Order: sequence, then C-alpha cells, then structure tokens
Amino acid sequence: MDNQLALQMRGITKRFGSVLANNHVDLDIYRGEILAVLGENGCGKTTLMNMIAGIYFPDEGQILIDGREVVIRSPKDAFEHGIGMIHQHFKLVDLFTAAENIVLGVHEEGAFSRRDVNARVTAIASKYGFSIDPEKKIYDMSVSEKQTVEIIKVLYRGADILILDEPTAVLTPQEIDRLFQVLRVMKADGKSIVIITHKLNEVLEVSDRVAILRKGEHIATVSTRDTNESELTEMMVGKKVDLDIRRSDPVDAQPRLVVTGLNLYDAEGVHVLKDISFTANGSEILGIAGIAGSGQRELLESIAGLQPLKSGEIIFHNPKKNKPVTFFHKSLRRVEELAGQHAFHDAAGNPVSFAGMKKKDIQKLVNDGQVLFNEDELINLRDKTPLQIRELGVRLSFVPEDRLGMGLVGSMGITDNMMLRSYRKGPHGLLDRKKPKALAERIIEELQVVTPGTQTPVRRLSGGNVQKVLVGREIAFTPKVLMAAYPVRGLDINSSYTIYHLLTRQKETGVAVLFVGEDLDVLLALCDRILVMNSGAVSGIVDARTATKEQLGLMMTRTDRTRKEAV
Repeated sequence: MDNQLALQMRGITKRFGSVLANNHVDLDIYRGEILAVLGENGCGKTTLMNMIAGIYFPDEGQILIDGREVVIRSPKDAFEHGIGMIHQHFKLVDLFTAAENIVLGVHEEGAFSRRDVNARVTAIASKYGFSIDPEKKIYDMSVSEKQTVEIIKVLYRGADILILDEPTAVLTPQEIDRLFQVLRVMKADGKSIVIITHKLNEVLEVSDRVAILRKGEHIATVSTRDTNESELTEMMVGKKVDLDIRRSDPVDAQPRLVVTGLNLYDAEGVHVLKDISFTANGSEILGIAGIAGSGQRELLESIAGLQPLKSGEIIFHNPKKNKPVTFFHKSLRRVEELAGQHAFHDAAGNPVSFAGMKKKDIQKLVNDGQVLFNEDELINLRDKTPLQIRELGVRLSFVPEDRLGMGLVGSMGITDNMMLRSYRKGPHGLLDRKKPKALAERIIEELQVVTPGTQTPVRRLSGGNVQKVLVGREIAFTPKVLMAAYPVRGLDINSSYTIYHLLTRQKETGVAVLFVGEDLDVLLALCDRILVMNSGAVSGIVDARTATKEQLGLMMTRTDRTRKEAV
C-alpha cells in the first residue's frame, strides 16, 4: 500500500424516513489495499457502499476521488469514476455467454466483434489469474465461475475501485483460496478492493485494514496486523461476545428421521435429488454441506412436504412412551418379541423382568396393565403436505432459506407471523391473538430482536432480526425435528452465534437438528456429523469431530468418476 488516497467519504449521512442508516461517516480508501468493512446487520455498511456505487445518493456529505469532489447519482456515474460493485446476488443473464454478459451495456465505437471481446476478456483473466471460458453460457457455470464473470465485468469497464459484497458466502475453501490469490494480484496492480463480509477469519487473512461500523456510525479503522477476532467483535457489538461454539456430546441419540432412496425431478425433468439416504438422530446436529445448487434446499423442502418426490421414503420415528404390553392368542409370543427390542418397566419407571416367573403370573401382570414399554410409532411423510404432517402429530419445524418469501409474511407484524402456526386453533373460527402476542414479546426479549414493536412489518427489520423472529417461532413449536437452511446467511457475528447457541440448546433437549450451512469452519465446530452433497447425491457422511475443511471441500466438488474411484 503506497498511502495514496483513492476515495474519501466525508460526513456521509443517509436517512430512510425516520431511520438514520449512516450518520456523518468518514472513510478513506487507499490505492493498492484491501479494506474490509465490518458491522452488525442494520449498521449501514451496505448502504454506505451503495452510495459509492451510485445505487443510493447521500443526504449529506462529500465523496472525493483523487482529492476531487465528485457526484455519483447512478452506477453509470460510478463506472465513469472507476468504481464497480460485485453484489452478493449476481446480476447475469443465464442464456448469454460470459463475454456477452461482460460487454452488456458497454457502448464502444465500431461494430461489435465477438473475437475482439473474447480476446480482451481472456487478456484480463490472464493478467489477474482468473480461469474463464468467454464462450461458456452462464447456466452451465459454477458459482465461482459466475463470480469471476461479475469481477471481470467491472474490470472490463475500467474499474480501479472494486466493492465485493459477501464474496465468499457460497464458495468452497479451495475456491476461496483462489479468489484471495486473485485479489492479492489485483491489489499489487494498484487496485483498491473493499470487502463486505462477516467472516472474521477471512478478514484477518486477506485484508490490510478493517473499518468497523456500529449503528450507522464509523467506530474505527484499524490495521489488520494489529487486531484480532475478539477485538473486532467487541468494536462491532459494543461489548464482549463469546465466540466459542460449545458442542456437547449426543446423549441417547435415537433415530428420529430415516430417509431412504429419495429421488426428485424438477418441472423440466432435471434429476435434482439422486437416491438420497441418511438417518437424523435426536440429540444430534446433522450438518449438510455442499456448494450452492447441490440439492440442499430441495432435500429439506421434500422432507417438509413442499416437493413432490419420484420415489423414496421419509420415516418419522414418533416416540410412544409407557405403552402397555398385550398378549396374542394367550401366548408369550408377543412378550418374547418385545423382550428382544425393549426394556419393560412399571408405571413408576422401575424395570420389570420376567425371569423365573410362571406364565400365569406374567399374564396377570400384563392383563392388569402393570407392564409397560417404549416404542416408536413409524410415520411415513412421503407425499404428505405440511398441514397433513402436522395433523399426524409430527412436530417438525422448518426454517427455510427464503425468509420473507417462504418463512414469514413481510407485510405482517411479528404477532401476526406467530399466528401463522396457530390461527386454526381459534374457538369458533375466531382468532386468538393473546398467546401469539405473548410469544412475539417473549421472542423479542429473549433473542434481543430490535424492532419498534410487535406490529411493525417484519420486512422493515434487518436481516438478523428477521431471522431471529423466524427461528424463534419455529423453536417455540417444540419440535422433534428442526430443519434450518442457511440460518445465518448474511447475519453479523453476534446474531450468528445467537442462532448457533439456539440450535445447540435444541439438540440438548433431544431434538434432531438438520443444519444446512456454507461456512465449513462452523459446520465442523457445531455439528456432530456432516452429510456432504454433490450434484444432488450424497458424497459421504463424516464425523465432524475428525473431518477437515479440505476433506469436505474435495467431497463437495469431486466428480462421479473420482467418487467411484474413492469407493
């Protein structure tokens, strides 16, 4: 870093109605540096970067480039000043090639030449170490390839200041390493790179400086080499945060959900799930890992009754306690059958043994209802709707990936969203609002949801607070199986650890937890076992206590050929 200022923000303020998103923020970005921007959800970091990228316009303050004040009213203005933003959700046309997406919207003199464009794209890729086929269609690309197209797209337009929003969110460890190598080459070429991220280990690995925002204000900018995770977290949150994930050993882990031979095809006939089989145990967190689009979402939706399966079984083991023993045809056959499967006990829970007893004495005990045992009721969830699953007495909760599209109704308040699980229980068709309101207030208090009130539409809350509402509602259902798809995606570190602790507490109460995550460090620290998915199939199931990130990364990306060779 040569200490030459590329961009300065002075007194930047942005309001959305009565909400103050950024409050007189000062920020410097230097040439040839990687600057990480950290902060809790709703702290204003994305809003701040959107003003540099021309998506928002500041209400107050100045933006200076090379010491000269500029006005950025649109992304076009930003590109003219050498600024490009790579968003977390890619903005690409699937039917176009990489080169066609890169030049889309670029006005150049002369006739369009595919050969010239491909040559320029290849030259940029070669200069910075990217691997790209300019003629490849977007719909044939992996997530990392699509990200490469987005980065080259802004470089093609002459960007010297690049803003990357959560660039590693859906990448494997190997892909993250390659991305960081490219960023370092770009930094050496004098590019200014700003990364918005929540992964502190990556911040410490790749950045030169870290800017921390809290509640819309710039708290500090520190040199990466002079700080650590605990210090950064304390500055973000304003207090010390425990960053340890406490993983307890499973106690009496019994099968709760047994999935066998699931096959699913989408509307276009694509084989999405390929012969999926696994067992989820109570008192255990089963992690599900895989690159984006490997079938994780479809798997959970199939179990929840939201996807029609081609074949397979989903068996829920519903524990039935204190079931009485009965005789068949006045014989001991039934007792002998059960003796090999269950331990008998009386109503007080004391063990009962028939050893040395005569048949008539055994029969008297049984007929008097004094001999009990515990047995699982097996319920097949295949082809059942969510409502039918609930009516069968199956306590299954699902935290979907799409929080506001599938999990919650954005225009409704927290109380009304609580009622989505209970509105059918109102007497005589009337809605009971007292219990849902009490539940909403309890979730707000226990999970520290930041909201003006229980009637505030949830779409007005930050991502972390929306997720707390959704997870809190599903846990309040006291499930036997809790499925959570990317429950911490886009959340700040404080909110993320709140969710991790909630999942661990559920595990310790005997719940079978299925956790789909993208951070392999978290999966290895939080889960007991990890199921790895690759192209819709199970690549393997490993013990999270002994597995490594590199092992998971290879299982997530290896081909059918290497999978067969490994077997």
